[in-house]
Amino acid sequence: MRKNVLIFFFLFINLLLTLYNLQKITSLFPKAKEVKANIIVDPLVNQGPLTPIWQALSQGGEEKYPFDNILPEIAAIKPKYIRIDHIYDFYDVVQKENNQLKFSWEQLDKLVNQILTTGALPFFSLSYMPPAIAKNGEIVNQPENWQDWSEVVKETIQHYSGKNQKNLSNVIYEVWNEPDLFGEWKLGGKKDYRLLYKYAVLGSNQAQNTNPFKIGGPAITAPYKNWIDRFLDFVSKNNLRIDFYSWHRYSLQPEKFLEDINRVDAWLFKNGGFSLEKYLTEWGPTSEVSPINDSNFAAAYTVATIRQLLQRLDLAFTFEIKGNWGILDKTEQFTKKSPRYYALDLLNKMTGVRISLEGENTWITGFASKEGNKTKIILTNLDAKNQYYGNFPLIIINLENGNYIYRKTFLGKPEEIYFKEITNNTFKEEISLFPNSVILIELEKT
Repeated sequence: MRKNVLIFFFLFINLLLTLYNLQKITSLFPKAKEVKANIIVDPLVNQGPLTPIWQALSQGGEEKYPFDNILPEIAAIKPKYIRIDHIYDFYDVVQKENNQLKFSWEQLDKLVNQILTTGALPFFSLSYMPPAIAKNGEIVNQPENWQDWSEVVKETIQHYSGKNQKNLSNVIYEVWNEPDLFGEWKLGGKKDYRLLYKYAVLGSNQAQNTNPFKIGGPAITAPYKNWIDRFLDFVSKNNLRIDFYSWHRYSLQPEKFLEDINRVDAWLFKNGGFSLEKYLTEWGPTSEVSPINDSNFAAAYTVATIRQLLQRLDLAFTFEIKGNWGILDKTEQFTKKSPRYYALDLLNKMTGVRISLEGENTWITGFASKEGNKTKIILTNLDAKNQYYGNFPLIIINLENGNYIYRKTFLGKPEEIYFKEITNNTFKEEISLFPNSVILIELEKT
């Protein structure tokens, strides 16, 4: 008994010392001084076209036909592109008989036709290696014969972009998915991604009578300097076509995405690739299977991150539509829409040209647009600690005097409609945002 008491006493003293040390460490990092948000919107300051880069979705490989029964819900958030991978290993596209390649598109066509039903175009991740041509039949390996890989890519483009076949315009083809992870491809050595890309492009060059399409890569797990320097140097020296540069990023911090773009832009400029389109072909708060992906934080984060990416990126593919990271799920009883789904739905209201919005702070961020007589503003309060309650003024200046319809929509809530008379060319309203909430504001002159 005495021994147990001594052990308990020792553990208690150790806990107190641990807590004391943690408090000392925390004190070394003083809290940031709050700067109150004071949002001022000026509709007369045109900042250029507002391209809806968020109208792009990416699907992982948990199911062969993940879109069954959720096509209306996908269509409702107006994707322009839907990215799919595993196209060669899931859908039995390629067989080899008597040293001749044979192609069967029926299974993959079913998925592509579903994508077209939503109003989107397919964005193909040309992955993974068809088992029929892969070394040892392993889908992350290089082919036994590089000419076979060229033939596969040629036939894929011919089938979907060919005027005498599916006859689709503006389909995008991305060479592989996360090559630095799936297959551990390098830039050099036995598994050289540059060869994978080269023979894919050579195949694309052989496709005939096609509609316009784009091809690029490398869809790496995150931006790495050597995956631009050495890759683009190889592309240039071999006179290979490249229409876009792509990468992935998962981070809980929206500013990390802007840091990525700043680095990528600098590296592309150095390598003469400054004119390339830039695609973020997978992104989200975490690459882990986590409740975070299905939270209000993820919705607020989605809006805050898009605010960072606007006018710096051409497409940003939310990962994913259905699955462990999905924004949608459906059972026999009901369809589940995640908070991220509703965030994308609100973002779709942000059309027109971008206009000036100033006065954000650490937590409260957003952007504004103008279309005809309507001024639109989306704001979010992103706080990982779920503690900051935002109360701040929203001021819209340089308005025409007159009567206006004022609409407010909080994330996942019904639209509220009010009527306002503007007499001094200025609209002012106090806004309250709970932690990790989103609001859309629309002011339309009648």
